[in-house]
Amino acid sequence: MTAQLDTLAFDGEPFDALLWPDPTAKPAHQDTTEVPAARAVPAVRSTVAVAPATRPLSADVTPGPAAPPAAPETGDQVAGLVRDVRAELIAAHVSAMTVQAALQRRALAALGHPAPAARAATHHVTVAYTPEAGLTTHPAHPAKAPELPAPATTMSAFKALAHTRVTTLGEPALADLTRGAIAAVFGPAYDQRGDNPGIHLTPGAHANLTRVVELTRHGGPWRRGHLRGEYRAAGEGVTAAVELAWQAAQVFALQNGLHLCLAGARFHAGPGSSEVDLEAPLAGTGEITLDVVEIDLLPRPRLRVTAELRTAGRVVARVRDLVLHVREAPGTPVAPELGGVIRASFGRYNADGERALLGEFHLTHSARGDLGIALGPEFTAYAGRRATRMPNHGLQLCDRVMAVEGRRGDLTGATARTEYDSPADSWYYAETGNAAMPNVVYMETSLQSALLLGYFLGATLTAPEEDYSLRNLDGTATVLREVDLRNKMIRQTTRLLTTTVLVGAVLQSFSYELSVDGVPFYTGESLFGFFNETALANQNGLDNGACVPTWFDAHDTPPVTRTIDVAARRARETGVRAARGHLALLDTVEVVDGGGKHGRGYLRAVRPVAADDWFFAYHFHLDPVMPGSLGVEAVLQALQEWALDAGLADGLTDPEFVVPAGPPLSWRYRGQILAEDREMTLEVHVEDVQHRPGRVRVVGEASVWKPGLRIYELSGVAVELRGAGAEPW
Repeated sequence: MTAQLDTLAFDGEPFDALLWPDPTAKPAHQDTTEVPAARAVPAVRSTVAVAPATRPLSADVTPGPAAPPAAPETGDQVAGLVRDVRAELIAAHVSAMTVQAALQRRALAALGHPAPAARAATHHVTVAYTPEAGLTTHPAHPAKAPELPAPATTMSAFKALAHTRVTTLGEPALADLTRGAIAAVFGPAYDQRGDNPGIHLTPGAHANLTRVVELTRHGGPWRRGHLRGEYRAAGEGVTAAVELAWQAAQVFALQNGLHLCLAGARFHAGPGSSEVDLEAPLAGTGEITLDVVEIDLLPRPRLRVTAELRTAGRVVARVRDLVLHVREAPGTPVAPELGGVIRASFGRYNADGERALLGEFHLTHSARGDLGIALGPEFTAYAGRRATRMPNHGLQLCDRVMAVEGRRGDLTGATARTEYDSPADSWYYAETGNAAMPNVVYMETSLQSALLLGYFLGATLTAPEEDYSLRNLDGTATVLREVDLRNKMIRQTTRLLTTTVLVGAVLQSFSYELSVDGVPFYTGESLFGFFNETALANQNGLDNGACVPTWFDAHDTPPVTRTIDVAARRARETGVRAARGHLALLDTVEVVDGGGKHGRGYLRAVRPVAADDWFFAYHFHLDPVMPGSLGVEAVLQALQEWALDAGLADGLTDPEFVVPAGPPLSWRYRGQILAEDREMTLEVHVEDVQHRPGRVRVVGEASVWKPGLRIYELSGVAVELRGAGAEPW
């Protein structure tokens, strides 16, 4: 015979924190909620006394001597007191219901009934951390949860400040991190030469990581990072859960090098509250998984994470919206002084141990943050304005400024040395149709370093009231040798050659040379213009405003010979690799065999342009424009497709495209592709087809139009097919 419970009841006055009446309100009716049950077992009751709604509020909770009359309370003080009482009453109800649920489970178990699964108790806490006091948690009022971001793309993915092969850690390595020996664990690229003696993994008072089994930088549901590890806990409450999530977040931050861009860096807890669900005791050993929701360098390096703790395969706790910041030590400068003066290290060193003047933190601010932090106080006034900026996220292709030989305000000549790290997992290696780095990255990394030198010297400070936009106008560049740049540090030397200050514009010319492992591989010269809004609006294209048609439209030509279906070849994923993802710039190419200026073949392609095209978000912040280098890349892709369609890869062993070494590529830009332009049209005139053992090279010239205006002119456009084992050209 099985006994059953009669009733489940709760004695007390129900309380709604949002409906607490004022003292003039009518008394609330008491209510008792009962759950009917079947037969005779005394009900388990839990009682919480709550002051009637009409009873005057009092700060006294225990009898005591009479206090002297208090000063009249202001409305804000009364409101604050009401909020505090509400919070305490809610906490009391939650505690009582938790106890009641536990007693009911125990009673059911004694009667032979399976206990229902316990419902997680959610705790809202603020987290505080200082190197001196360690980690502490404090109860907090429930707050609206922050919005969850979309998963990262290959273009928006965070670029770590240092690279290591270490993705698992045992107890000895974690002990090294606890004493601050970060370079001893992850490698010499993490050595800050004494600029960060204090940053370390925080040992927990109640729980500690014992092992990191897996650490991936682009894993997890948000594709921003994932960590899996093991722990040992002596405590079983909220603080123990938060300590474990905090340690896992610290390990992820250190492995990504978030501390490397600030001198005297320290961990700090971010603002806002975190949620902790406790479903069972943590005490003992278990497994933790951590997923990175957000990671960024702005306004200071930071992480936002979630974590899940398991014991014997069962979830025992979840931590949400834990925010970790990395900040400089108090009083430590983070930005250049007036005039661009940099007196002390900002904490950033390259992988060879050389001190950088400006690091990734500063260049990220130059792209989408505080220009005053990036370049100095003269640039603070540009906040919120359409000012010159670096491209951002995956199109930001300059990492560090190592040296500047020149003085702000002197625009007659200067030299800068910059660096760019090219990780093998960069988006452009995965998405190019080339065997190695695509031409668009050669152009962008070299041009970005040049524009940065002119901007740092103060080209726009000649008229600080103007909002200047930067545009590249022309250039010539040459690949000197074939080189695989994966996981290489590219060093660039840039020289300012001339500066011309005009009304509404500043023109600057530069020369540059890029090298890797001490050997140059790319060189060029280029002209830039800083334009105010009026000057930018007066661009007339390459033909003084005349509407010059394409060769196809201007001639009485035979019909298109054929149309190359680029999208279909890309979808097949067989044969010579096709550009994809962000670099899939064309879907079709029209061909006129024997057409064009040289009678060797003519190509035409039209690409739709829309406001949500990916490049507008990355080039530039508050000044969206299609990079001219992407227009060049589209021309090169059209020529590559023609080469394959013409059978030029036949007979080559495992053919693949490379950027040709030797011939100079020249460009002139006299206009821009904007979102409202609707489409971009390009044409290519095949000029020559050249053969070498195991190689075929196609050379042409090209133009690009926006509706009604020819805006790009290119000469020396070349693509090359290389067979396996072929000697250099």
